[in-house]
Order: sequence, then structure tokens, then C-alpha cells
Amino acid sequence: MFQGLQNILRRVAPEEKASRAGAVVALHQAGRPVWTPRDYAALAREGFTKNAVVFRCVRMIAEAAGSVPLLIYNEARELDTHPLLSLLMRPNARQSGSAFLETLIGHLLVAGNGYCEAAALDGVPRELHVLRPDRMKVVPGVDGWPEAYDYTVGADSVRFRQSGEVRPILHLTFFHPLDDHYGLSPLEAAAQALDVHNAASAWNKALLDNAARPSGALVYSGPEGANLSEEQFSRLKEELENQFSGPRNAGRPLLLDGGLDWKNMALSPKDMDFMEAKNGAAREIALAFGVPPMLLGIPGDNTYANYQEANRALWRQSVLPLLNRVLADIAHWLAPGFGESALRLEPDLDRIEALSSEREALWRRIAAADFLSDAEKRAAVGYGG
Repeated sequence: MFQGLQNILRRVAPEEKASRAGAVVALHQAGRPVWTPRDYAALAREGFTKNAVVFRCVRMIAEAAGSVPLLIYNEARELDTHPLLSLLMRPNARQSGSAFLETLIGHLLVAGNGYCEAAALDGVPRELHVLRPDRMKVVPGVDGWPEAYDYTVGADSVRFRQSGEVRPILHLTFFHPLDDHYGLSPLEAAAQALDVHNAASAWNKALLDNAARPSGALVYSGPEGANLSEEQFSRLKEELENQFSGPRNAGRPLLLDGGLDWKNMALSPKDMDFMEAKNGAAREIALAFGVPPMLLGIPGDNTYANYQEANRALWRQSVLPLLNRVLADIAHWLAPGFGESALRLEPDLDRIEALSSEREALWRRIAAADFLSDAEKRAAVGYGG
């Protein structure tokens, strides 16, 4: 039966070049929506909305990427203006270009997937819209690749078929070794560290709320065989809750009488090495996103000589590689709609303040190279001959 299915697939498009492995993938998925195999809402809620380290990592990378001015090239020639560049500067009526890129990259960092819709008129892209990853699902075709995307909001759903010169949906993903269609979020890789950090924050909050009521037990050592009456027990419990719990009563001494003794039953924060465990979890989260911990104010991790070096590392190792990849995918996706296949989008490195010292050093070295002509020097710094 398997061989018969493969023969049918071959007869559908005998002249078309396609992956032979794609048909095998499609045998179990063709035409059926494939839901994201993880809970995006939980990642966004427990990570971005409830964890300051995740929030800051995502904001730093997404805002930095969105703030970079863009250049457009046709092969090796830089263009002063182009409809694609104008579209990215004003993608829709609600967003600027920087807000558009920030939202798209923010989704990619939180979910591992980013989706962009192109609204075209007469085959030419006119507007771009970022779509939420938790509402999107892939519909694989007979070749194993997505033939459509379903976008669902409540009870309503719309299907975007991936046809035409400019396909309506651009799907950006991070590499995932175990999934054919969806990307791996940095939050999943840092899930254990995220849980530790959130649990430590919750424990610290509970400690503040119950500062004068440490974990332990009141031991009654009255006459042998005697116990507290119901009235005595209720009064003691009420006094503890009203007078010795909460931040307002922090540090108030506990006065015991009538044979009562307090037995501590908990480890202190020092014994648990509480802050170091929390900072260690924060460093792991920052590592997953590629943000130097120094930029987040995490103590005990001074790998970089100074803040400027750490900031340059953020740009070179995290922001620019991600931005270059996103821009390359957007250009590859939209260029056919403008009748040009060799369009290329790049960040304008000369206008990135964090890299100004690198640029200045490059210009000094090139200016001192007497063996280069003026045209060669201009080409070396990116201005052509």
C-alpha cells in the first residue's frame, strides 16, 4: 500500500522537482491541520508576562532589531528608493516599520514561530500584517510542505492557501530538530530555569507576606495528658494570623506562655542559597536568548570588560544575525511581487550607535592603507567605487 501511495504521488506531478522525503511526511498529515505541539499561551503568560528577565530579553532584542534603518540592494547596487523599502517603512495603517519588525521578532522569540500576512492588489503587495502564532496552524500538502495556513479567532477561521507569485503567509521559524513544521522557542529550552526563577520569586513574595510567621510548629508542653481546649486553640490561631503574619508585622517577636514552645521547621534563605539559585536561573534564561547577563543587571557574571563590550556582543551575536535572517526571508518572499528576484534587504550598520566604535576603527585602518586607491577604500567600507 505504501508503494502504491508513492506511485500515485509521483503521477500527480511527474515533471516537478520535489523532495522524495516530503511525500513520506505527508502520508500522515496531508490536508489535515497540524496544531502547534506546545502551549504558546503558557509560554507567553509564564515567561513574557510574569518573568522580568524574559520580558527584558525579548524587548531588548526586538526593539533593537526594529530600530535599525534598512538598506535595499538589487544584486550589488544599492537603491535609494524602492516600493519594497517604502512598504516596510509603512507596512499598514496601524504600524510603523519599526513596530512591525518589533512585533514579528517578538513573536518569533516567544513562540519560536512568526507569521506575516501580505495583502496584495493586482499581485503587488500593498500591506503587511503580523499574525499571532497561537491562532495559526499549518495545513500540509501532498508534498509534505505547507499548502495552506488556518487562522482561527474564536469560532471563525480563515484559510490562506499558499498559491500565487507572492504567497499570502510568511512563516518564520527557529530551528527545531524534532518538528517538521514549527520552530523551537528559546523559552522551551530555558523552561526549567524559567520555572526555578518564577518559583523563587513566588517564594520570596510569600516570605514577605508571611515574614513574621516562619514555617514551624507551636508545641504545647503543659501537664501530662493535657491538651489545648477548642477555645484556646481558636484564640491562638486568630492571634497568630492577626498579629504575626503579613509584611506589616514583620520582625514582631512572638510572646509565648502557658507551656507553648516554637520549633523552627524550615531552612533559611541562606541555607537554601536562595539568591544564587535565582541568579543562576536568570543567567540560564539570558543564555537561551543570547543576551549578556551584565546588560540585565544580574550579579556575579562579569565576563565582559565593560558594558560597551557586552552591548556590542548583544548586537553582533544576537540582534544582527536574527535581523539579517528575517530581512532575507522577507525579501525572498516579496521580491517576485515587484518583478525582481535579486532584491536584498540589509541593516544600515553605519547608523547603529552601538557599533560606531567598530566602524571608526575600520575607517582608520582603511584610511591608513596607502596601497589602496580611493575607489578601493570606498568599496572596503561599503560605499562602492
